[in-house]
This record gives sequence, structure tokens and C-alpha cells, in this order.
Amino acid sequence: MTARQPSDAGSTAAPATVRLDLWLWAARFFKTRSIARQAVDNGKVAVGGDRPKPSRAVRVGDVLRVERGEETFEVEVTGLSDSRGPASVARTLYSESEASRMAREAKLAQLRAERAGYQAPESRPDKRARRLIRALGDIDAI
Repeated sequence: MTARQPSDAGSTAAPATVRLDLWLWAARFFKTRSIARQAVDNGKVAVGGDRPKPSRAVRVGDVLRVERGEETFEVEVTGLSDSRGPASVARTLYSESEASRMAREAKLAQLRAERAGYQAPESRPDKRARRLIRALGDIDAI
């Protein structure tokens, strides 16, 4: 006998609750379940403004705040799944607030603009350039 037995053998109904780390993995916020668990442990995920444990039960209607790298998502759980499916199915498990989407896009545009002006040098600085760089460093120290 297995530990998990469905009440109806032919039933494929969605569960009433799912573990938080499992839902984050199934909704494709994180690539692996262990990374999702680490994110929850490190405070990168909040449920209703509170810091949860990875085993916390997620229900439809819960509001999550997920920080992933430079991005912050504020989503409402609209569906539950304990298995990872295609991205099109994963997008149906949550709805992102309009304010969250706009803020995330604005921050991403700002990061792109900051990176646009920088051009990495094609080669290492030569002797003259190193002296100029060193001289600039000395000016800042004064």
C-alpha cells in the first residue's frame, strides 16, 4: 500500500491544498523544488505578508510575494497543482497583479538602460592606460 491513496481511483481532481515549495516549482517560479525550498527558507517568499515555512499549505486565493533575482512578483493563487507541467498550464495557476507587472517591467527597463552605456574593453589595458587608471585612483583618495 502507498502512503498517498486517492479517495476515488479514477478521480484526477485538484487537491484542496499543496505545499508551498511544491506549488512554486509547479508554477515554474523556480527550476527545482529544492531551490524553491531554499528561497522560502531565505525569506524570498511571503504569503499574505508573513514569512512561511516550505511545508505551508497553499490555497486558492492566497497572495504571494516571490523575489527571484532582480524580479519581484506579487501573485494570487488561482489554481493548485502538485506536478510540473508545461509553461502554458503553469501560467493558469496564478494571476499577477497589474501593479506588480508594471513595477517589474519598469525595473527591468531601468536595468537594461544602465547596462546599455557600458561597453567592456576589447583587451587588457596597456602600460600607459594602467598608469592613467592608477592616477585616477590616486585623485579619488585625496
